[in-house]
Amino acid sequence: MTPPWADAPAPEPRPTLAYRLTSSPLVLSAAALVLSLIVGGLLIIFTDQRTLTRMNYFFARPSDTFEAAWRAASDAYIALFEGAVFNPHGADFADKIFPLTETLTIATPLILAGLGVALSFRAGLFNIGAQGQIILGAILAGWIGFSWDLPAGVHLLLVILGGALGGALWGGLVGLLKARTGAHEVILCIMFNYIALNLVLYLLTTPAFQREGSTNPISPQLPDSALFPRLFGDSFRLHWGFVLAILAVLFVSWLIDRSTIGFRLRAVGANPKAARTAGISVSAGYVVVMLLSGGLAGLAGATQVAGTEKVLTGDVAASFGFDAITVALLGRSTPWGTFWAGLLYGGFRAGGVAMQTNTGTNINIVLVVQSLIVLFIAAPPLVRAIFRLPDPARPRRAKAARPAAAEGATR
Repeated sequence: MTPPWADAPAPEPRPTLAYRLTSSPLVLSAAALVLSLIVGGLLIIFTDQRTLTRMNYFFARPSDTFEAAWRAASDAYIALFEGAVFNPHGADFADKIFPLTETLTIATPLILAGLGVALSFRAGLFNIGAQGQIILGAILAGWIGFSWDLPAGVHLLLVILGGALGGALWGGLVGLLKARTGAHEVILCIMFNYIALNLVLYLLTTPAFQREGSTNPISPQLPDSALFPRLFGDSFRLHWGFVLAILAVLFVSWLIDRSTIGFRLRAVGANPKAARTAGISVSAGYVVVMLLSGGLAGLAGATQVAGTEKVLTGDVAASFGFDAITVALLGRSTPWGTFWAGLLYGGFRAGGVAMQTNTGTNINIVLVVQSLIVLFIAAPPLVRAIFRLPDPARPRRAKAARPAAAEGATR
């Protein structure tokens, strides 16, 4: 006779602190980063000429190969750190912290654009149009900057608002077309990116945008009244746009977690059908989230043209719009996660130049590491298997304990 407790479901055990930590998304992202650095280190080793030379007599003296391999990888990553965070060889304190200020400068547009992409992810949309939205924000911000003559505070404020408006309009068009026609946002974003890129190249050949007396596609320089002030003086490029990025993080954090609009956007992203049944307009949600997402990316364009570059060029967006996708993925689409991921990628960009200059390591290794991060983030089962991390989607269950009295009865 089968005991009545044999078919009873096993109770789910209370997760331990170690289990909660190792199964968290933050640990998974950190593991993906570590794995990417390991693979990048192997690529550095197998492309280092000194290491390859010592591999020719590996079986005679293997220690030489291991020593050269370790030195190649460690020197490259030390140079990356020194170029991104702190240079102990600087002549004074300003020189020592200059790499950190460069990291923060480069991270500013990455954080802003990454916030826009992350916000769209939370609403169930895959916004890969941050590149075009940055460009449109930079176009409008730049035009207001070099063509309007206004007092200092008002001028900069209008430049910021112009950047946000330009990006919001460009992103809002994507949301409107998706809501009205059902077109996929990825296709729309790709097309809008091409339109934005060719639009800025065209505008820079017109008298309204091209610098007088120049044949190059470059705008007039923005006056001081339209520029972000420097945070630590003229010795550093870091400007108040970084403070704007922090304020944007706080705003998006409040918007997602505390506001009614954020709740509706999260509901649309979680289950559009259920949201529609609950009376939430899914179409309006698509338009609103793309307006906000584009506005944040447009702010990134404003910080570029009015903070770092001081002019409008065809390359004003660089690859920030595409890197913002990776930043949002690494940050798990959370505001503060995106902030720290933006700092990390800013450090990669700033330190990559120093790594190539000091060790001869190709700067493209940094791009490989960034691409590997995306690959591993997109394959969490692989990362969990390598580091033996628990999967929260598969909770552990305790074995059903047989009552002692019943166990004695069966005997």
